[in-house]
Amino acid sequence: MVKAGIIGSTGYAGSELVRLLMGHKDVEIVWYGSRSYIDKKYAEVYRNMFEIVDAVCMDDNMEELADQVDVIFTATPQGLCASLVNEEILSKVKIIDLSADFRLKDVKVYEEWYKLEHKAPQYLDEAVYGLCEVNREDVKKARIVANPGCYTTCSILTTRPLVAEGLIDPNTLIIDAKSGTSGAGRGAKLPNLFCEVNENMKAYGVATHRHTPEIEEQLSYACHQPVTINFTPHLVPMNRGILVTAYASLKPGTTAEEVRAVYKKYYDHEKFVRVLDEGECPETKWVEGSNYVDVNFKIDPRTNRIIMMGALDNLVKGAAGQAVQNMNLLFGFDEDEGLRQVPMFP
Repeated sequence: MVKAGIIGSTGYAGSELVRLLMGHKDVEIVWYGSRSYIDKKYAEVYRNMFEIVDAVCMDDNMEELADQVDVIFTATPQGLCASLVNEEILSKVKIIDLSADFRLKDVKVYEEWYKLEHKAPQYLDEAVYGLCEVNREDVKKARIVANPGCYTTCSILTTRPLVAEGLIDPNTLIIDAKSGTSGAGRGAKLPNLFCEVNENMKAYGVATHRHTPEIEEQLSYACHQPVTINFTPHLVPMNRGILVTAYASLKPGTTAEEVRAVYKKYYDHEKFVRVLDEGECPETKWVEGSNYVDVNFKIDPRTNRIIMMGALDNLVKGAAGQAVQNMNLLFGFDEDEGLRQVPMFP
């Protein structure tokens, strides 16, 4: 039985980790970390855990935690994991970080986009970007896994096969993405109040969103050349879900059959990426509560551009589910253990 600790267990991603790990036959959660609710019963914070979780919330003492568990999940704001991790801790446990601290390899890029001094740049080269469908074998050997962001997971899985195979010009790529409000976290913020969000839809972080360099970096690896994109996120009044609609110039003469063959090549053997039938558009409601990503495409012959579409649950495949998938790889479990939930509807 693998023992797990969660730092940040009372945020939305942290609570989703708890929910998923409670259904994992090979894992026991022994540390429910939460700086905001120390000594408070976890089930008082999340009443859905009444008579399911009896533990009380603890602090974020990673050094003490490392002596008690095999894996630490950090579902925390940017900067915290990097400020806590050290060689002694890494000699004892695996770390799966759900923040952006170890996703970008260039410390200058991280500090420019996140406006933070990186506290552990010595681990950037070692950390493995935990997009399982791309880096599965590297994840298995990692000490630090950088769990990808929700927008980036959906954007990369939707577009990467065509970037890697040279069927689109990646520098013409425009990614338009929508997210439910849980993507902004559980903290009280004026823009996330009901009256601010309800009956409204808005773009934010236009040309400045911090997931942009993460998408660019990973797509650059796919095609072995620098990639520059336009990425625009939007907030929509729903709890969960991300929908990506991406546009790019298609290689002249490329047929829909060739594009579909590329998607099948990359995803036919992937448990959690579903390539939809022709004419079907991904919808957030058909992946909610699950670790699935639905993708599809449409070619516009009039403009010779392709529209690539993807949908996922930002709290599952976009955060906690992907973290559990990475943990399964680290410890040699079936990759879908604890993640077999059927999408819920309605």
